[in-house]
Amino acid sequence: MAVKIFIDGEAGTTGLQIRERLADRRDLELLSIPSESRKDTSVRAELLNAADVAILCLPDEAAKESVNLIQNDTTRVIDASTAYRVAEGWAYGFAEMSRDQASIIASAKRVANPGCWPQGAIATLRPLIEAGLLPADFPVSVNGISGYSGGGRSMIEDYVAKGEDACEYMPYGLTFKHKHLPEMRHYAKLERTPIFQPVVGNFAQGMIVTVPLQLGSLPRVPKGIELHAAIADHYAAIEGGVVEVAPFVMMERSPELNPELYNNTNRMRLHVFSNDDTAQAVLIAVYDNLGKGASGAAVQNLDLMIGA
Repeated sequence: MAVKIFIDGEAGTTGLQIRERLADRRDLELLSIPSESRKDTSVRAELLNAADVAILCLPDEAAKESVNLIQNDTTRVIDASTAYRVAEGWAYGFAEMSRDQASIIASAKRVANPGCWPQGAIATLRPLIEAGLLPADFPVSVNGISGYSGGGRSMIEDYVAKGEDACEYMPYGLTFKHKHLPEMRHYAKLERTPIFQPVVGNFAQGMIVTVPLQLGSLPRVPKGIELHAAIADHYAAIEGGVVEVAPFVMMERSPELNPELYNNTNRMRLHVFSNDDTAQAVLIAVYDNLGKGASGAAVQNLDLMIGA
């Protein structure tokens, strides 16, 4: 029997991408709400309770409303909003975060899909903190650039309308209160909130997250090869994961550091660059903000939950 899936918010960017990824699946039955009934709470409630898995692609408050509309013990939930990412009782949907995270997701009734930005920071920092190469109170900064699709429909429409006149490089989050900071700190195992300074570029999708490290103040300064080995060992132990680690190579630049390189895939590739003489390093994650960063992660979590 096909697993019944209801995407609440299927008309949004993430919802449309998820539906497209699931459209040809014979093992799933996609429940859909008529466009004229999207704001009808009773119709939404009926579909939410009829689904085996509900995928919520909604703003935070609307996602909370949908969760409260579920009145049974059988509907499982994947929530793509920020509402439950650090909430007790919700599994965090980054399957490669730890050796047992995929099994935690597989057995969970409630899964919070990760934000696109935090995954790159968590993917690079957490293995180093767990290996003892960085202390949990290390002062961290996180930077990066993402395609404008990460801003949702309104930003997409704005960039498309402006065409060549759209801003090529727009820093934001300059109040240092970005909504992704709590999960970034919590799941990277940081004791201090990092400085996070994201940028939107004039391209549709794809992203790079960078974590520069000033290592000279540490009692013992790790070598670049040690940083790389700790990250590589972590992901080598994750069976079935989609995160890979590039070889440790000294270079001035690389064509692989292209934010659009893995567009329309679920891949994430991590890089470590360092200068041991100056005790400096930079960790870089390249992935698709709509793939591993959003809809791809949701489908990966769905497959874990239904045993596909």
